[in-house]
Formats: sequence, structure tokens, C-alpha cells
Amino acid sequence: MSLVANSSLPAADTAWTLTATALVLLMTLPGVALFYAGMVRRKNVLDTMACVLGVAAVVSLVWFALGYSLAFGAGSRWIGSLDRAWFAGLDYLLEAKQVAVSHVAPHLPESVYAMFQLSFAVITAALVVGAFVERMRFSAVLWFAALWCLAVYAPIAHWVWEPGGWLAQMGALDFAGGAVVHVNAGIAGLVCAYVLGPRQGYGKEPFEPYSLAFTAVGACLLWVGWFGFNAGSALAADGRAGLAMAVTHIAAAAGALGWMVAEWMVRRRPSLLGLCSGLVGGLVAITPAAGFVRPGSAALIGLVAGVACYWGATALKRWLRADDSLDVFGVHGVGGLVGSLLTGLLADPRVGGVSGDVPTQLLAVAAVAAYSAVATLLVLGVVRVLVGLRVEPEVEQAGLDLAEHRERLGH
Repeated sequence: MSLVANSSLPAADTAWTLTATALVLLMTLPGVALFYAGMVRRKNVLDTMACVLGVAAVVSLVWFALGYSLAFGAGSRWIGSLDRAWFAGLDYLLEAKQVAVSHVAPHLPESVYAMFQLSFAVITAALVVGAFVERMRFSAVLWFAALWCLAVYAPIAHWVWEPGGWLAQMGALDFAGGAVVHVNAGIAGLVCAYVLGPRQGYGKEPFEPYSLAFTAVGACLLWVGWFGFNAGSALAADGRAGLAMAVTHIAAAAGALGWMVAEWMVRRRPSLLGLCSGLVGGLVAITPAAGFVRPGSAALIGLVAGVACYWGATALKRWLRADDSLDVFGVHGVGGLVGSLLTGLLADPRVGGVSGDVPTQLLAVAAVAAYSAVATLLVLGVVRVLVGLRVEPEVEQAGLDLAEHRERLGH
């Protein structure tokens, strides 16, 4: 941490990053909450929303207590330091007219940069919720989010985004979280689905979604909020942020149409849920590439991701035989992999100043996936010992809204 004159920081960059932070938080609250709640059964809608809200609250405090320092402190190649732990390092001195800045983003107040990165940590943990909804204890969800943020998310963020991280030094390209957020969340979700086992009646009885209208509104909030995710990762109010916003929108549109066409050909009907899932798949895939590619490449990335994620949520899901409730792996894991590899293929040095390398991207994705799988398994083991993981069969049958929260939707 270092202190600089407050007046030396470009106000436009600070203002844009503040705005982007709010947009990314909008993706989780209420975006992911609505997106997920609409897809579960009526008896679990409130628990699903409570899980997303509870995860956001827990991760926020854990992030400022330890997570931010472990992720973005200048430590080793593997993990950061503790110099910003316990809410330290975000100084603003009015009389001295000084503000703390990070070595990662020395042109922004560190409080702004830490908040921006917090919004990424929050949504990554919240995404994992979609894999185990309708069967995990609420207390277990909170413990899992806190431990997972520290043991899984923070080290991976350090590897890729802190300049001294080993994947950063290898030249791995991940502009806004293809590996850090989406591959990480997708693999963690798949592990959770395997460990908890399928829901009662999975594959034998229809699971009627409560409200695809909720899901559509949530997806649209994700689309808008993703501009903060990707364009905000430029950390500046400049042309690169503008291009990142444009390619994000193009990829989302291409992803929606790619999924729609694939579903139309296979099922003979396009669905609203398919459009929503496809646009998210396109957004996921453009995330690692947003600051490195041109618009034509973005359209290709989105189109490929839309088709690949449709396959991931249907044929691949059947082959894996995991009850990944809301297709966290099929959309985020597969989309993150597709986007990360295509970043290596399509990155234009005229845009980002660097060329991509597919083998490096593949190594980065493989390392993130392997670590996420093993560390998530260990976290689940700890949580099982602390509070247990799965609700009792009769609770699952009755629904988690009433059993876990003593609340239910009105008639």
C-alpha cells in the first residue's frame, strides 16, 4: 500500500470504476437471485434467493477481512500477503489530501479497486449456488461461501490477476474472469453436485420452474450488469472500455441466437429459457476476451459458446450424470473454457497489446479447474463436519422455504 495525493488520480477512471462496481453487484443482487429463483420449484424460491443474498453478505465481510489481501497483496507466486488483512489498507486522509492506492491499479483509490474486485468474488460464489439448490442446508451454504472464498477464489485470483501470480507471469490472458470466475465456479458447482447427490425424484418426475419470467428478468439484469464486469475491467474510462462494452453486447446477442438455433433444430421449438441461457453463455465466453478482441471475433465467440453451452446443459450433462440443478457447469464451466481457448486464438495485439497462445490458455484453465475441484472437495468436507451438508429427506420433500426459513410464497 502507498499513499498518493488525491488530486493526482484521474476522476473519470474513478467514476467509471465506481459505476462498474455497482453494475457488477447488480448482476448478483438482484440478477442471479432472480435468474436462479425462477428456475427452482415454488417451495424453494425463497431459500434460493436467501442463499444468494446470504452468500453476498458473508463473502463481502470475508473479502475485506482476508480475501482481498490474499488475492491482491504482493506475496509469492501462489498467494498474496496479509498487509491488507482485517480491513486495513483502504485509507483516505482528508486533511493530508491523500488516498491509498494498490500496486495493481495505482491510478484508482484502493477502496474503489477493492470494492470492484469484491463484486467479482461475490458473484463467483453466488454462481456456485445454482448447482446445489433445493437440497443444501442454509447454514452449510454460508460456511461454504466463506471458506470457499478464502481457500479457492482468492488464490486463483492471485495466480491470474496479481502481476506476480504464476499464471500472470506465464502470459495467461483473462481480461475479466473466464477462468477465475466461470471455469472456477463451473468446476466447483460440478463437485458440489456430485458430493451432495441428486435431488429426490431427479430424472423421474418433472421439476416445474416457478417463474421463467423471473429468470428472464434476471438474465436481462445480467446482460446489462455485465458491461460493468467486462468494460469495467479496463479500469479506465477509455477506448478499450468502450470496445469491451461493444464486444460484450455482440457476444451476448450471438450466444442467445446460437443456443436458440441449436435448440430449434434439436427440439423443434425455441424456448425463452434457451434464449436466456444462451445470452449468458455468450457473456461468459467473451469475458476473458473482452479487452483483447475485435467485434467480428466477439460474434464468433458468442455463437460458438451458445451452441457449446446448449450441448453442455443437455448431452454433456446426461453423460456426466450429475444433478447440477441450474447448469452451472454446463453454462459457466463450458462457456468459460470455450472463451478462454478462443481468447488464445483470436486475441488481437492491436487491441490489447498482447498476442494469445492457446497452449498457455489451456494450461491456465486446466490448473484452475484442477485446483478448484480439489480445494472445493476439501471445503465441502470441512463444512460437512461443522454443520452437515444436506437437509433431511422430509425437509427436501416439503421444501426449504418453510423448513429453513419459516417463510413461504403467498398464494
